Amino acid sequence: MSTLLTYISVNDGKIKRSSLEVLSRCNELADIHNLTSSALIIDKDASNISEQLKAYGPSVIYTIENPVFKNHLNTPLLKALSLAVHSIKPLVVAFASTESTKDILGALSANLGAASLSDVSEFELTETGVKAKRPVMASKIVSSVESSDRLTLFTVRSGSYDVSLKTAETKVENIPFSFNDEELKITLKEIITASSDKVDLSEAETVIAAGRGVKDEEGRKLVEELASVLNAGIGASRALTEAGVYDPSLQIGQTGKVVSPQLYIGIGISGAIQHVAGMANSKVIVAINKDSDAPIFDIADYGIVGDLYKILPPFIDELKKVKSEK
Repeated sequence: MSTLLTYISVNDGKIKRSSLEVLSRCNELADIHNLTSSALIIDKDASNISEQLKAYGPSVIYTIENPVFKNHLNTPLLKALSLAVHSIKPLVVAFASTESTKDILGALSANLGAASLSDVSEFELTETGVKAKRPVMASKIVSSVESSDRLTLFTVRSGSYDVSLKTAETKVENIPFSFNDEELKITLKEIITASSDKVDLSEAETVIAAGRGVKDEEGRKLVEELASVLNAGIGASRALTEAGVYDPSLQIGQTGKVVSPQLYIGIGISGAIQHVAGMANSKVIVAINKDSDAPIFDIADYGIVGDLYKILPPFIDELKKVKSEK
């Protein structure tokens, strides 16, 4: 039976939610088309991570385990992915659209002689291949793309699908892999993170985004307090990261991170198209802005017009009361 293969992105021993979204969609398509849905884990501790993945229902979990995968390095990852595809011979290989997969997609498709579709928001199978939709021009237009190649690789935007648990008889197969460090032309010396104690924006269920309206330390403290109450990730508009108010790694938008939380709260954000391109997939959007004509209100599910310095304190107090009553 032909296979739909999902590559599972892992960070610090945890499976990325965006990969589980892609796997859930592949499981659904496999059931519809009488195909096999399989998953691939490439990590220094792949066998243990496979146990986490069984609850999400792939028929087969393929693992490639080696200490070289402690950190993201293109050379061994490309070699391992090529080996896996040649061994498994899938119809398609689906990836979550993460920084690391964007980094290797072009090289991998060239190595395999395969078609590639990047950053799609929807995908389905056709009689001849894959059909997908892809937001372009800062998400102002959605283009339809299609591949009828013998093998198609594609990356899927975070938040495009829901994660579904699935009961299945899952078997785990290890693919032998060896790598000589002498093959490395580039080595990774150190990874510097902006703030290890904060919630990861790309995985956060709730995101609080600060805009130009958060103009001073008092505003920052209100944003941080709200994020603490909701266990949310904190993001920012380009204006604040360029001004040095927030770290550039927290920028949300076309030239920053793409987030797709269950709840997005924009505070003092006008809603420029460049920012909207990075958060339009959010399930529920709440906007707080003193300008009633701000573009953010056009896409918000709930909007509050007013001064954030007057709105946030009672809003935070009420959330604390609700949490204390649970």
